Amino acid sequence: MDKGALMSSSPAPATDSSTTGGSFSSLRAYGRALTQTPRRVALRACAATTPGEEMSRVRARSGAPMARALRWPDLVGLGLGGMVGAGVFVTTGRATRLYAGPGVVVSYAIAGLCALLSAFCYTEFAVDMPVAGGAFSYLRVTFGEFAAFLTGANLIMEYVFSNAAVARSFTAYLGTAVGVDAPSKWRIAVPGLPEGFNQVDLVAVGVILLISVCICYSTKDSSMVNMVLTAVHVVFILFIIVMGFWRGDARNLTRPSDPAHPGGFFPNGVGGVFSGAAMVYLSYIGYDAVSTMAEEVEKPARDIPIGVSGSVVIVTVLYCLMAASMSMLLPYDAIDTEAPFSGAFRGSEGWGWVSNVIGAGASLGILTSLMVAMLGQARYMCVIGRSGVMPAWLAKVHPNTATPVNASAFLGLFTAALALFTELDILLNLVCIGTLFVFYMVSNAVVYRRYVLAASSSSSIPNGGSDRRGASAWPTLAFLLAFSLLAIAFTLSWKLAPEGRARIALLACIGIAAVATVGAFQLLVPQAHTPQLWGVPGMPWVPAASVFLNVFLLGSLDRPSYVRFAFFSAATVLVYALYSVHASFDAEETGSGDDGGAKVQDEDCKV
Repeated sequence: MDKGALMSSSPAPATDSSTTGGSFSSLRAYGRALTQTPRRVALRACAATTPGEEMSRVRARSGAPMARALRWPDLVGLGLGGMVGAGVFVTTGRATRLYAGPGVVVSYAIAGLCALLSAFCYTEFAVDMPVAGGAFSYLRVTFGEFAAFLTGANLIMEYVFSNAAVARSFTAYLGTAVGVDAPSKWRIAVPGLPEGFNQVDLVAVGVILLISVCICYSTKDSSMVNMVLTAVHVVFILFIIVMGFWRGDARNLTRPSDPAHPGGFFPNGVGGVFSGAAMVYLSYIGYDAVSTMAEEVEKPARDIPIGVSGSVVIVTVLYCLMAASMSMLLPYDAIDTEAPFSGAFRGSEGWGWVSNVIGAGASLGILTSLMVAMLGQARYMCVIGRSGVMPAWLAKVHPNTATPVNASAFLGLFTAALALFTELDILLNLVCIGTLFVFYMVSNAVVYRRYVLAASSSSSIPNGGSDRRGASAWPTLAFLLAFSLLAIAFTLSWKLAPEGRARIALLACIGIAAVATVGAFQLLVPQAHTPQLWGVPGMPWVPAASVFLNVFLLGSLDRPSYVRFAFFSAATVLVYALYSVHASFDAEETGSGDDGGAKVQDEDCKV
């Protein structure tokens, strides 16, 4: 529903807080605002902006513009830096030993395909609407304010928690590189604090603060630093691949060390390969941060598709080669689940030094993934501040550095405080669930926007508006709901149904129903618009496949992940009801920070 229509159809009463200084001007004003919470939620929750508004009126709230200084090589470097981090050094061993065996190579290919499909969905939004908000902005223009706030809050917390955890793991990997037991020697034990909060890690704090200063100073310079670190890190990865193929034995691809264990390239069958794909998908998380850099890209229509998709393809090739080299070094049932690559050389006479080299490479990977993640999280927070649901000072862009300094500094200090004391062992499933949920939402949003919203950029619709046709809204929503339910049914059948022909028949029937649903939707519902610059190919099949795979991967996660997700989502709803909806209502009523609704002329953006 269009925000402008909502606002015009529901004028504020004369006693509204907007006439008395805002909802937070006094306790009495806040109490009066709370009594109006149901009406304001109904008014604001589905209020959606247009791409033209996001690129003009909303962006003007940051004051100075961000500098468009990035090109596709920068984006490819940022994508590589964000993805090729610590994840591959942890998940590969677990996925190989517990699930896929040597077939983990295929698991990485499947996970890479899933990442590429989601990347296509991100790219269509980023090209048509090159702003810094990433998934938050995409969902805000499609499903409205509340859906955007829920997903944006989850993304921010996933970034902060995982960055704190990764920073602490940097201490351990750096110790491996220099041959020191870093956790025991470089962390300070504090008596009296609870277990898990009693190890002070000053190295992790120092790394986070140093990166925070770097990303506050200049995005282009941060990109150059990332390019150098990523290039060195890729050299380390190529070294690991070469060593694996050189020292490895092809017989390990089909032969276990213990004859009692199943052999072959797929020792646990196709099911093990897909379970392994769900686990290694964590190694691909990071490409979404590249889309948050869209506001700083020189030629979005050219650079973003190459940068996002290209980095995913390159990383997939590297990961498959790494998995193959590791599988050749050792039989799958002898691989160390915690340190698979360094463990393969640790006991090899004369080759123990390779473990130190791998530790150094992993340390560089952590630095690059931290830098890209912190760049992305700052831009998410900046645009959330622009939207009015969080304090506006988070949205400010410094006129000299052209970076969101306030958001970068705030999140850097918050992350450093967590990394100082807290052992955050949530890098795998607990971080993965929120990100997969956002990928799922973006895949749905690109279908809804293509078939329901005849939206366009501000360049083709007068005054930055958009012609929204709602005739296909209910058929499209029905399709998205039905397809998601079929994906859930397939996932539950895969996990819970007993082995046998009945299970195969059930999965086949659900799969056929899913394909028929997509085909019927394509035939019966016309598209509302076709993107002028770049669009997801094979609409609606590609985003539907992305939805299906993301639901399938979500189904592989454990129960604690869903408990955490439920608690955090409930807390997010509470924050929205007690603060964000009132701040947003005040911002729209008063036109705060809109500069009179004037557009921002983006002369540096070259289509």
